[in-house]
Amino acid sequence: MKRIGIDVGGTNTDAVLIDGDTVLAAVKFPTTTDVMQGVVNAIGKVMDGQAADAAPVDAVMIGTTHFTNAVVERARLERIAAIRIAMPAGASLPPMIDWPEDLRSEVNALSFMVEGGHEYDGRPLVPLDRAAVRDAAMKIRDAGITSIGITALFSPLTTECEDEAAEIVRSVIPDARITLSHTLGRIGLLERENVTLLNAALQGLGGRTVAAFGKALKEAGISAPFYLTQNDGTVVLAEVAAANPVYSFASGPTNSMRGAAFLTGLKEAMVIDVGGTTSDVGCLVGGFPREANNVVEVGGVRTLFRMPDLLPMALGGGTIIDPQTGRIGPRSVGYRITEKALVFGGDTLTTSDIAVAAGLIDIGDRDRVKHLDKAFVSEMLKRIGAMVEDGVDRMKTSAEGVKVVAVGGGAALIPETLKGVSEVVTVGHAGVANALGAAMAQVSGEVDQVFSGLSREEAVAQAETMARQRAIDAGAQAGSITLLDTEDIPIAYLPGNARRVRVKVVGDIAFAGR
Repeated sequence: MKRIGIDVGGTNTDAVLIDGDTVLAAVKFPTTTDVMQGVVNAIGKVMDGQAADAAPVDAVMIGTTHFTNAVVERARLERIAAIRIAMPAGASLPPMIDWPEDLRSEVNALSFMVEGGHEYDGRPLVPLDRAAVRDAAMKIRDAGITSIGITALFSPLTTECEDEAAEIVRSVIPDARITLSHTLGRIGLLERENVTLLNAALQGLGGRTVAAFGKALKEAGISAPFYLTQNDGTVVLAEVAAANPVYSFASGPTNSMRGAAFLTGLKEAMVIDVGGTTSDVGCLVGGFPREANNVVEVGGVRTLFRMPDLLPMALGGGTIIDPQTGRIGPRSVGYRITEKALVFGGDTLTTSDIAVAAGLIDIGDRDRVKHLDKAFVSEMLKRIGAMVEDGVDRMKTSAEGVKVVAVGGGAALIPETLKGVSEVVTVGHAGVANALGAAMAQVSGEVDQVFSGLSREEAVAQAETMARQRAIDAGAQAGSITLLDTEDIPIAYLPGNARRVRVKVVGDIAFAGR
């Protein structure tokens, strides 16, 4: 299958063209201000050498930082409405109580708290106040808001209140974009509500981004279906991703991790993705990124949903070094490295300049860093090594040495030997591992919810059936779906043999006509 993988980062845009497991072309160039034109340029460059009668591209996979950047920058977010179904128990902390003030002001939410929801054992807390939901919907409609997040108390146990509230809202606002919390988050009310409201604020941007990518592909002469990469190292059909943009928050690092697995064949390893601005340290488990089981902050907002377990470090190819003090970072020249770094004729000392002076990489004009003192260069490399060792140590789960795969445009900054590491693995095409990971990604389906009134075997089987269907809905080929991970935890304080079951499946993309 011929595929194009593209990863749009804050510093560089990478693209690869692959056929099966063979890399036909790979390019890396600075991200342009006009991101979509950069995508068109990337496709044009990887397709340049293709014969006129070559087989067409079957699919395009795109990783983008659009959505997480929108949250971090407090830009391009829609005004939203929040409906919390948890009264009278959930009145003490209103929606978005823990959001940063500037982000809360940006979304300018209308909030409503109504009676309803369930107890921890699945019993109704109080009956759903349907009249209050309808009244809220009319006020939301009158305010001109179409992006709505609905969260009910313990909805992962039973979705009844959220589903019914959504029906009421749609009867008043037919064109509403509604995010239901049980489809995204886990049991914790505030964290689940937070990710629901972030998703609601981003759905408009999700639709516009997918439409813009579609237009860019058409302009590049590509008619194949396209997918967006997700936080778990898989892909999903673009129109599905547009409805759940939060699932693409950490797609860049996870693309790199999947690319590292593809390039090395390793299923269990630590991966360091060194970009232009930051480095991300993560772990491969079964060939996929290890998931975080705790709260993850996004733009200052606490969330608890499907996110990779990553440790970001302020170390990248464009990281600024103070020549007087030797301080490394945290600021970076970012995508302006080709005009700011010393080796490119600029006036800013970066880690790339140190790497060139040490003979680790050959970019720009080496004569421009000949004046750097060798002792200073050596000291900077030691400090960079210490930063990496600290990051690896913080992510390890045992004292044993681990294999570390270095990928990304700044992979040359990773020392050949590290304390606590059995081997530092370097591979060809490491600089475009993120685009390769996007191109090689599979489609996933996941279920993480509480089942009761069923035996363990019945609960796991039901969860697997649901996960398989979600994978098919996301674009997976039914016959290729395999079980990746199963976890079930009995919940002693709930009746009916209740247990939390998490099932994840993956499958190959169902290419049209194949």
